[in-house]
Amino acid sequence: MKSAIYTEGNKFEETIFELEEDLELKIVENSKLLFGKKTIYFDIKNKIDTKSLGATIPDGFLFDFRDKEAPEFYLVENELAKHDFYKHIFPQITKFFAFFKNPKSRDNLIEKLFSFIKSNAKIEEEFKKYLGNKEIYRTLKEIIENSQNILIVIDENKPEFDEVMETYTDTWDKMVRIEIFKEYKAGNKSIFTLNPDFEDIGFIEPSYKDEVEEKYTESFHLDGTEEKVKRIYQKIKEEMLKINSSLIFNPQKYYISIRDKKNFAYFHIKRKKVKITLMLPYEKGVEKIKNHRLRKYTEGIERFYGGNSFEITIEEEKNLSEVIDLILESYQKQKD
Repeated sequence: MKSAIYTEGNKFEETIFELEEDLELKIVENSKLLFGKKTIYFDIKNKIDTKSLGATIPDGFLFDFRDKEAPEFYLVENELAKHDFYKHIFPQITKFFAFFKNPKSRDNLIEKLFSFIKSNAKIEEEFKKYLGNKEIYRTLKEIIENSQNILIVIDENKPEFDEVMETYTDTWDKMVRIEIFKEYKAGNKSIFTLNPDFEDIGFIEPSYKDEVEEKYTESFHLDGTEEKVKRIYQKIKEEMLKINSSLIFNPQKYYISIRDKKNFAYFHIKRKKVKITLMLPYEKGVEKIKNHRLRKYTEGIERFYGGNSFEITIEEEKNLSEVIDLILESYQKQKD
């Protein structure tokens, strides 16, 4: 059923996309608006043979540089809800999982993306703006090896998404993000909606959370990571449990939180690094952390966490004591 938006005396009617290409064009034309100014989106389907991506090619490639030191990479698939899920969408996304697990396929894609970037002066300039003096090819390789996401942009939600995410926690649940995109038109004016807002896409908990909460374990987050990442996590956990053995390490879909009366720290586990969100002002991190990279959060992310917060990125096992001291400070603060 079509919906409408009424504003300033105008009726904006929902656009019904008959062809996938029509929706895809809207995404390409409005990618900066939808995904943010610090993103690069491009479609090079006609420049990549199907063998490069395991016999299927995504509609687009998205690089998110909001955190310049840890960019995110997405294979983007634009879909219509009227397409059959198990005959059309499911097999397509499954092939992307196989691609990410195949080093040869990844290297193939990196070569194709690098060639495209070098042949397009505008795109190359955009990458250089975020990468600075870093070499593009090497950085592409690092991003694609460390950040493996699949973004489905679709005109309506499908109940099958929850079903497969509940069943395939190591692939669909861990790697796939869903965005519901709609356009509303009144004459030559358009209103777009994107749910959830792309800035919040890494924080939305699944609608089936209560049913499958037990499926999110420490192993869910740590499997496939480097050994140093496991050691970093275990060292911090051991030290915090020495302070209070009743602290709860609580795995959820996108993080592992540490809680007493309430959450005071959040681990975001990556393949080669550990990111920790602390419920303290960013200035406190600047004062105390001298050997690890800090990230100041936007107001939107701070709203998600419910107050002052920032991120520490840990890539080496050295100098963990300063991190543990600050986690302890966050713990003491939540007790007050």
